[in-house]
Amino acid sequence: MRRMKKTVAIMLLSALIVLSVLPGLGLAAASGAPGAPLLYQSNWNNSPNYSIGFNMWWGNNGTAWKLYENNVVVHTGTLIDQSPNAQTASFAFTNKPSGTYVYKVELINSYGSSTSGTISYQVINASGGGDSQAPSVPGNLAASDITENSVKLSWNASTDNVGVTGYEVYQGGSLAATVAGTSYTATALTAGTAYTYTVKARDAAGNVSAASLPLVVTTLAVTPDTTAPSAPANLTASNVTSSSVSLEWAASTDDVGVTGYTVNYGSTSVSVSGTSTTIAGLASGTSYTFVVTAKDAAGNVSAASNSVVVTTLAVVPDTTAPSAPANLTASSVTSSSVALTWAASTDNVGVTGYTVSYGSTDVSVTGTSATISGLTPNTSYTFVVKAKDAAGNVSAASNAVTVLTETAPVNQDACRPEGLYDSGVEGVPYCSAYDTDGRELLPNGLDRRIIGYFTSWRTGDNGQLRYLASDIPWNKLSHINYAFAHIDSNNKVSVGSHSPNNASLGKTWPGVAGAEMDPSYSYQGHFNLLNKFKKQNPGVKTLISVGGWAETGGYFNDNGDRVANGGFYTMTTNADGSVNEAGIEAFSDSAVAFIRQYGFDGVDIDYEYPTSMKDAGNPHDWVFSTPRLAGLAKSYDVLMKTLRTKLDQASAEDGQYYMLTIASPSSGYLLRGMETFNSLKYLDYVNVMSYDLHGAWNEFVGPNAQLFDDGKDAELKAAGVYSTAEYGGIGYLNTDWAYHYMRGMMQAGRINIGVPYYTRGFQNVVGGTNGLWGTAKGTVCPTELKGKCGDGAVGIDNLWHDKNDSGHELGAGSNPMWHAKNLEFGIRGTYLGDYGLEAAPLTGTYTRHYDETLVAPWLWNSTKRVFISTEDEQSINAKADWAIENSIGGLMIWELAGDYGWDAGKSEYGVGYTMTNAMYNKFSNTTPYGNTNRTIAMPAEKFDASIEFTGFKLGDQNFPINPKIKLTNNSNTTITGGAVIEFDVPTSTNALFRSWNGDQVSVISTGHTGNNIGGLKGDFHRIAITVPGWKSIAPGASELFDLVYYLPISGPANVTITIDGVTYSLNP
Repeated sequence: MRRMKKTVAIMLLSALIVLSVLPGLGLAAASGAPGAPLLYQSNWNNSPNYSIGFNMWWGNNGTAWKLYENNVVVHTGTLIDQSPNAQTASFAFTNKPSGTYVYKVELINSYGSSTSGTISYQVINASGGGDSQAPSVPGNLAASDITENSVKLSWNASTDNVGVTGYEVYQGGSLAATVAGTSYTATALTAGTAYTYTVKARDAAGNVSAASLPLVVTTLAVTPDTTAPSAPANLTASNVTSSSVSLEWAASTDDVGVTGYTVNYGSTSVSVSGTSTTIAGLASGTSYTFVVTAKDAAGNVSAASNSVVVTTLAVVPDTTAPSAPANLTASSVTSSSVALTWAASTDNVGVTGYTVSYGSTDVSVTGTSATISGLTPNTSYTFVVKAKDAAGNVSAASNAVTVLTETAPVNQDACRPEGLYDSGVEGVPYCSAYDTDGRELLPNGLDRRIIGYFTSWRTGDNGQLRYLASDIPWNKLSHINYAFAHIDSNNKVSVGSHSPNNASLGKTWPGVAGAEMDPSYSYQGHFNLLNKFKKQNPGVKTLISVGGWAETGGYFNDNGDRVANGGFYTMTTNADGSVNEAGIEAFSDSAVAFIRQYGFDGVDIDYEYPTSMKDAGNPHDWVFSTPRLAGLAKSYDVLMKTLRTKLDQASAEDGQYYMLTIASPSSGYLLRGMETFNSLKYLDYVNVMSYDLHGAWNEFVGPNAQLFDDGKDAELKAAGVYSTAEYGGIGYLNTDWAYHYMRGMMQAGRINIGVPYYTRGFQNVVGGTNGLWGTAKGTVCPTELKGKCGDGAVGIDNLWHDKNDSGHELGAGSNPMWHAKNLEFGIRGTYLGDYGLEAAPLTGTYTRHYDETLVAPWLWNSTKRVFISTEDEQSINAKADWAIENSIGGLMIWELAGDYGWDAGKSEYGVGYTMTNAMYNKFSNTTPYGNTNRTIAMPAEKFDASIEFTGFKLGDQNFPINPKIKLTNNSNTTITGGAVIEFDVPTSTNALFRSWNGDQVSVISTGHTGNNIGGLKGDFHRIAITVPGWKSIAPGASELFDLVYYLPISGPANVTITIDGVTYSLNP
C-alpha cells in the first residue's frame, strides 16, 4: 500500500518580542486603552519564510497581543507595560504554503484594546514549484559625476518573468549596496584611485542574474590648494582693561574656505574660529601690538591684518576692605555642627568670599551661609565672619555669635559647679549652662565673666543721658543685670504697670536708632529691647535684679512716689523675727513667673542688707529692719534656699537653666552681722559690691574701690583696727579682703568682683597726701547719721547726685567716669546745662594721682580741696590681671552708662567702652577660672554628720566673734572621744582661733600672717577641734564647741572628721 505524504507547514511557535524603551523617560502604568499598533513584514520576495510584527511608537502600552491571519488568531503573546514608551513584537513563519495571507494585530490591556490596519503577504512556489528564472543581466553600466571621492553609477533595467525586485551593486568582489532603482552613488572613495563595479538583478523568488559587464572608474586626483586667504581687514580694539582687550576684524575670503584665524602679539599666538575674540591674562599698564592672520583647510596663511597697538590700563591698588558682614545668626545646632547665615558685605570692587572663624580655626566660603561641622559636643563656640575681596583686603569681623553644641544625654550633676547646693530636683539642665568641669559656658570668647548692670532710669526724658539696650556693648559682656525690679505690696516681683511712661514695659523712643521695638513681644520699653538684642546675642544672659539701695525696703510706684512697704525685710521676716514662709513662697513663685514672662535667664537679689548690724542699709528702711535684726540672717537663708529650689524646678520643666545670684556687701562691718554667709552655697555666683568702701557718709577721705590695703586707711586707724593685736594688722576695707572672705564658701570662679564706673568725692578736705587719707567733716548731716557725716563734693563735682527728702542735692562727689575724665583734662562738657550746671565754674586743676599699692586712681583739686576717687583703664587692667592670677570668676560693673570714651566730634569725653574693652581684652583667651575650693584630697568615704556655726550674738555684741560649732551625728555609729574635726576658713581673719569654754581648738596650718598691705598671701587657715576623750556623741545627738575669732569669715570648707584613726569627709 502506497502511503501519500502531505507537506504540512510547520509554524515555529516561538515569538520574538522586542521591547524598546526611549532613553531618559521614566516608566509608569497605562492609564487608558493601548495606542494603535502599526504592522510591518520582514520579507518582500514572496518567500515562504517571513515575519509579521507591529510597532506602537508612543502611548499606553498593551499587556497582551493577538496576531490574526485571514481573521483567524494564529498567535497570542504577553507584553510588559512600560507606558508611555514604545512597544514592539513580531512572529516568524517558516515553510508557508503558496498563497495570499491578510494579517492584523490586536493590542490589549485592562482598559480595552486597539486593532491595527491590515497588510497582505503573497507566498509564491513555496514547495519548489515556484519561480526559478533569474532576471536578465543589467546592461550599459555607466559612470558620471566623478569627483575625488564619489561616482554616480547607472544601468539599464533588467527584465524578469515575474518581476525584478532590486539590484545588487558590487565594488570589486564586495556587495556595496542593494537598491530598488537603476542608479547608485558611491561615496567615501579615495582620490586618484581606480574602482571596478558590477551590478546584478534580483527577483521576488530570490533568483539573481549574472553580473553586468565590469566598469572601471578612476576618481579624480586632488589638485593642491596653494591660494592663501585674503588678509583680515579693519582690525580694531575695544573694552581695554588692566588685563584684557576685545578685538574684532572683517572676515577674510578664500577660494576654498577660511577655517580660522590666528591673533598674534609678541611671541604669543591665539587661534580663534570667528572674527572677534577677547584676549585675557595681559599685564597691566603694558603696550601690546596685535595682528590677525587667516588660514584655510590646506594650511595656507594669509598676510597679516593691519596692526593695532593697545596699552592695558594701569592697576590702581585696591586698599578698601569690604564692609563687615552683618546679622550673623546660628541655627540647626547639633552635637557636631551649626548652620550660620549672614548678610552680604559690600565692596568697592567686589567681595570674593568670606572666612568663618572660631577659636583657631578658619573656614573659607564663597556665599553668605555655611554649615560648620566637626565640632565637639556640648562645647561653646564663638563664631565671627570676615569678608575678603580680590585684592586680599579683609573686612572687620561681624557680630560674634556664641553657640553651645548639643550633647547626648549626660549626667547633669557632672556639670553642677562644686559646692552649688543640690536642691534634689531631678533633671536640672546644668549642662546647658556649665561644662563638665563645672565652669560656666561663656559667650563672646570670654574665659571670665564681665557682668554689667543696666539701669532703668537713664531714659533721656530729662534731657540728660539716654542709655538704652542698643548702647550696651553686647559683644563684650557675658551677663547683663537689669536694675531694678521691686517687691510689691503682695510680696511679688514687679516693675509696675504697662503704662506708656513705664521705662521697663511701656515706654518707646521713636526716632532713636536701635530703639525700634520688636513687635513679637507684648510689651514695650527696656524689656522689649533687651530681648530684641539678646536674640542677636544669644550667648549673653540677662538677669532681673531685685531691690537695690532705694528699693530694698520699699518701691517707687507709677507716679514716682516711694511706697514704704518693707520690701525684703517684711517679705522674709515677720515682726517677731520669725521666718515669713508665706511671703517667701509668694515672692519665689512670682520670681519664676516673672523671668518666664519677660525672657530673663535668672534672678539677681540685691538685698541691702540682711545683716544684724544696727542702722545698716537705707535709713528709710530702718523702721522695718531694726525690729527684725535677730531674724534677718535666718530668713535670708530660707529665701535663698526656696528660690534655688523653685528655679531648679522651673529649669527642669523648661529645659533651660535659670541662675540665682546676689549683689553682696564687701564691708567687714556689714559681713560681721551676716554670720558665716551660709546662703552663698545656693548661688551660681556672687557679685561682690567692692565699691563704696569710702564715701561722704563719714569724714574719712579714701578710695571708692581700692584693691588692697596700704596700712594707712584713716577710717580703720580711727577705729583702732591697725592697733588692735587681735586683728593681726589686717585692713578689711578693700577688694582683696572681700574676695578672700567669700572663699570660705565658694571657689574663686564663683566670685565676681565689683568695679565702679562712677566716682565718690569730698570737698574741703584737710590733711592727707593730695587729699588721700585726709578728713572732710560735714556740717549739715542727715538726721539718721546723728550729726556725723562727711563733706561730700557738690555742683560740677557731683553730676550724678541724689536728692534728700526736701529735694536738695546730697553731696557725694558722684559722677560718671566720662565726666571725671573731662574734669581731669579741664574740659567743660557740653552736657553741663542738661544737669543745671550751665553757670558752674571750672575752678582749679584736677590732677590725677595713682597709688600702686592701693591700685586706686583719684583726682585732687588743691584749689578747691576736692578729692574725687575714680576708676580708669590703668586700675581696671590691674584688677583684671589680679582676677586672672587668683582664678577669680570675673568682674561686675556698676553701671554700664558710666564708662568713658573720647568724642572727637565734641572734643570731650562721653559715654564709651574704654574700661569694658580693657576687661574684654584681658578676659578673652585667658586661663579658665578656678572651679574647686579643695585644698586637700578629700577622703572618698563619707561620715553622715554635719557641723553648723550657730549662736551668733546680735550686732555690735558680736565682737569678738563667738559662735558655737554644732556637731550633729546623723549616722548609726557613735563618734568616740578624741575624734578630730578639721575645716578650712578664709584668711579674711588672722589665724588667732581660740575657745573661751576650754574646748580644744588648734590651728593646723596658716594661710597668711601679718598685715595685708598689697594683699593677703594665702586663701585658707586650717582649724581643728578635738572632741574630749571622755566624751562621745551618740547617733542622733549633737555637741556644741565654743570658737572665738576676730574678723568675719564665710564657710567652713573641706570639712573632715577623724574617728579612731580613720578620716572621713563630712558635710559642713
